Amino acid sequence: MPGALDGVRILDLSTLVQGPQAGAMLHGLGAEVIKIELPQIGDVGRHVDMLEDFGHTSVFIACNRGKRSVTLDLRTDAGREAFLKLVETSDVVLSNFKPGTLDEWGLGYDDLAAMNPRIIWAAGSFLGPYGPDADREGADIAGQAAGGVVASSGFDGGPLSTYGALVADHCGAQNLQTGILAALFARERTGRGQRVDVSLLGGQIWLQATEYTHLLLTGEEAGRSNGGHPLVHALYGVFPTSDGALAMAGCPEHLWPGMCEAIERPDLADHPTWNAYFVPKEVALEMRAFFTEVFQTRSTEEWSKRLEAAEQRFCPVRSHSEVVASDQPYANSYLVKADHDEWGEQTWVGCPITMSDTPTRTGTWVAELGQHTEEVLLEAGVEWEELEAWREAGAW
Repeated sequence: MPGALDGVRILDLSTLVQGPQAGAMLHGLGAEVIKIELPQIGDVGRHVDMLEDFGHTSVFIACNRGKRSVTLDLRTDAGREAFLKLVETSDVVLSNFKPGTLDEWGLGYDDLAAMNPRIIWAAGSFLGPYGPDADREGADIAGQAAGGVVASSGFDGGPLSTYGALVADHCGAQNLQTGILAALFARERTGRGQRVDVSLLGGQIWLQATEYTHLLLTGEEAGRSNGGHPLVHALYGVFPTSDGALAMAGCPEHLWPGMCEAIERPDLADHPTWNAYFVPKEVALEMRAFFTEVFQTRSTEEWSKRLEAAEQRFCPVRSHSEVVASDQPYANSYLVKADHDEWGEQTWVGCPITMSDTPTRTGTWVAELGQHTEEVLLEAGVEWEELEAWREAGAW
């Protein structure tokens, strides 16, 4: 069955994660995604964390499965001409270069809209396309720092840290694909494409909308996470066990008696301050100190059985390997087992969205650099003579 975006063609000029991950999601929703890469070099993501047994990097595989690869040097007249031929029959141009780069090459929104008014020109950047710092370059870690995420990490008095995931790039990708989907929807009414801009900074601010709202309304920084969340005063946070850790997501009033049974302290059921879901900050600190000692007395598995029997809101803290070994991700196709022509059966990260009428899909093949250059251009109506002329002129 065709996907929701069946018939939508996307030219993906982006590199590394912010842009490519957006393109990967759009592919998962059914779009045709053509990766445009620099000849001989390709996406920088092709060179990060190389997996020798597979001939590709984990970054490139994760963000570019299912895309066809075309090599074009957009800085050359021939490369630009070939690219514009593809723009004629495409719906979206996706990039994450430094703002102004495509304009310098004659490939800005106004340039492309003049020849294809339906084109959606979508760009991700570090700090946004406008303002005094618009031309600065950055990557995920800089985005986390710029947006305040790093400053809110860890414990008071302890070292700062980043997340163990590319959260700034991911938020940028999510916003980029949302903007593209909204522009495609608007085009159904207006017949016109438009420019879409997102940034790592904007994504990190939106990620922390609650914390920024607290600051803007009170003048008070929410503060560091301290193993939980600075604004959630409850039995909420990560607690060590004898061999691991548990993440507690609060204990509503109706679950409190069960919690007391699980920890073998029924006498606390009528505690005058602890038997509420949300409590004053100082009470939450008391509860944290008490439960930190309690949870260290048993293993994660033992506590999981007790807390699950009491229908508590919790989860053992799992490693990536433990997640992959569990059943739940496969039941929803968040992880998918599928064959690859050369690598045999592999487990792939699936699409996190399920749709009843227009199924999503998981890309399970990875293009070599420039593998589809001639194929894609011929499909676009380019004659062999013109193709050879562009090649000789340095288009790829």
